[in-house]
Amino acid sequence: MASPPISELTQRAREIFRLVVEDYLASGLPVGSKTLAQRGEMNLSPASIRSVLSELEHFGLLAAPHTSAGRMPTDLGLRLFVDGIMQVGEPTAQERAAIEKQLSAPGPIEEALENTSALLSSLSGAAGMVMVPQREARLAQFSLVPLDQTRALAVLVSEDGHVENRILNLSGPVSPSALQEASNYISARLAGRTLGEAARAMQAEIASGRSALDEVSRRLVEAGIAVWSEDAARRPVLIVRGAANLLDDTALTDIDRVRQLLDDLENKQSVAQLLDTAREAESTRIFIGAENRLFALSGSSVIAAPYRDREGRVVGVLGVIGPTRLNYARVVPMVDFTAHSLGKRIG
Repeated sequence: MASPPISELTQRAREIFRLVVEDYLASGLPVGSKTLAQRGEMNLSPASIRSVLSELEHFGLLAAPHTSAGRMPTDLGLRLFVDGIMQVGEPTAQERAAIEKQLSAPGPIEEALENTSALLSSLSGAAGMVMVPQREARLAQFSLVPLDQTRALAVLVSEDGHVENRILNLSGPVSPSALQEASNYISARLAGRTLGEAARAMQAEIASGRSALDEVSRRLVEAGIAVWSEDAARRPVLIVRGAANLLDDTALTDIDRVRQLLDDLENKQSVAQLLDTAREAESTRIFIGAENRLFALSGSSVIAAPYRDREGRVVGVLGVIGPTRLNYARVVPMVDFTAHSLGKRIG
């Protein structure tokens, strides 16, 4: 059954629903009618509260893990709470200071990204995640070095001096002169371009028949560029820190879920793909439980936000992952503030 809009709930149902969700997020435990009645905020008997809880359960917003237990929000209920009830504030002065201090420290950007992931983990009590910017460096030189009869080493040098290597499997024996011809051809068209720009230019030249390369060298050029473009496409870089935070006291009662979550985090390719869906978001995105297929079994939530360089281009995504009982009202603004701060550091 689809949940009703928050406006269709009575004021009493809305208030009881809010209290159940807030208590659950704070404790991780189901909330019973006696507990709510003892708080005295609504001046209602446990029986009256139980009636409302049953109604909320009927709508699919709450569930009872055991017959005699209290209620806890479903994924549907958490979504309704996050979108319609939750009041998001600002990070505290201490949190802002900690974030800015960590990200303003001098050092290479890779170190800042590591620090960001660890910082998010520390402040949220969950696992912190940062996708490394996919920077397209301007390229300077390309070479193919023979290794044996069927393999060559493709070496790419960027203008900033960064060097990367890939193993290129050849379809058969290739002469050193053919490797050199392909290397010279690619290098001549790489200079000052990104790999994507160079690849498109070479492919267009070869397709139009304007290339003077022979058949062997042409195949080497196409294979050499494919090695780089395919690798970049399937190798997003993701930094995850603080997974040990997921093994808290409540995890002992649900160890299978936590084990599943840790297994999911090992699959960084899939996690990065999930985070990548937040690239086009104007602000922080929240994925709750079964809303995303990757973490459906572990019942986890992800809070993610894109970060931009000083020109406003999205260069990566950061966030936290933890149980669905994350303190959304606190973590959402923290993730958002960290994204803005990291963007200033990226430059």
